[in-house]
Amino acid sequence: MPKILIVEDEVSIRRVLVKILKEENENYETAEAADGQEGLKTIENEDFDLVICDIKMPKMDGVELLEAVKKIKPEIPFVMISGHGDLDTAVQTMRMGAFDYISKPPDLNRFLHMVRNALDKKTLLVENKQLKRKVSKNFEMIGSSPEITKIKDLIEKVAPTEARVLITGENGTGKELVAHWLHEKSQRSGAPFVEVNCAAIPSELIESELFGHVKGAFTSAVKDRSGKFETANGGTLFLDEIGDMSLSAQAKVLRALQENKITRVGSDKDIKVDVRIVAATNKNLKKEIEANKFREDLYHRLAVILIEVPSLNDRREDIPDLITFFAEKIASEQGSTSKKFSKKAIEQLQEYDWTGNIRELRNVVERLIILGGDPVDETDVSLFASK
Repeated sequence: MPKILIVEDEVSIRRVLVKILKEENENYETAEAADGQEGLKTIENEDFDLVICDIKMPKMDGVELLEAVKKIKPEIPFVMISGHGDLDTAVQTMRMGAFDYISKPPDLNRFLHMVRNALDKKTLLVENKQLKRKVSKNFEMIGSSPEITKIKDLIEKVAPTEARVLITGENGTGKELVAHWLHEKSQRSGAPFVEVNCAAIPSELIESELFGHVKGAFTSAVKDRSGKFETANGGTLFLDEIGDMSLSAQAKVLRALQENKITRVGSDKDIKVDVRIVAATNKNLKKEIEANKFREDLYHRLAVILIEVPSLNDRREDIPDLITFFAEKIASEQGSTSKKFSKKAIEQLQEYDWTGNIRELRNVVERLIILGGDPVDETDVSLFASK
């Protein structure tokens, strides 16, 4: 139910606005304040989806109220009511973050249209925040071991910069999580995060995937197509398993990093791009360089900052936290109640040799939740967690 606060010193206008809103939608819940100070106290104590605010009021005017609320609850949209001589001030409030303004006496249709749009904006902001929290939870880094703490500290330092990062580690250790957190904590977090799995794309298609192509560049190129560099423009491009990239594609990536521009396959036109590159690999790139399978100049371009993600066997003290996290997440996904794991079951899982790292642990936890008792005990682990 939308909740709307009307801040207006003239009682008659407040009453009219309340009447108009109720006639428009009986589900609108309204509250009133006679001046800016009363309005501020009300906003501090309650949550509102919209504030309709007069500009000229005693004690605290609408401009001062807008400025104060933007510091404590910036997501609340303001519709300002301006008198005959307040047009310049109304425009000023728009620059300060007001959603819109309307002159006295308000045009009924325009006023209601403005209210609906402002409420829609608030709903969208809330949904976006919820989605962002959901995305962040999906890529949460679990653990407090010295190894993980070191990586978290490094991300905090590196993420706000434009430095390129190379993430190394075994399969299933969580390299993708590190890449996501580097993006989410960067100045580019509002722009796209685009992932390319270099190992999953055939070598003959990798250049088209990265740089795009023009119509007729090859047999199946029936129309122009943007590549991942263009899609990620302004954001982060995550090149996963870059050790599997062909040497010809490596050369083009190197040029893109050096000149901040790319060329679509089959074209001779340069396209400027602004992307931050984060790369990852499970290979030893220095050995790949010695074997002439990876360009040394590209390696040095990518590895400005090197982050090595430890194996699960090297951070066993994080396993209890990971088990709890996965158990709750899996229960949420399945719409069931989260199962507990006994102390002995956890200790038993801590002794396993986790060759598949965190990915393998998650699979085992899911299997134990489905097949084991509640709580999951050491017998369940012996029966269902065996490899």
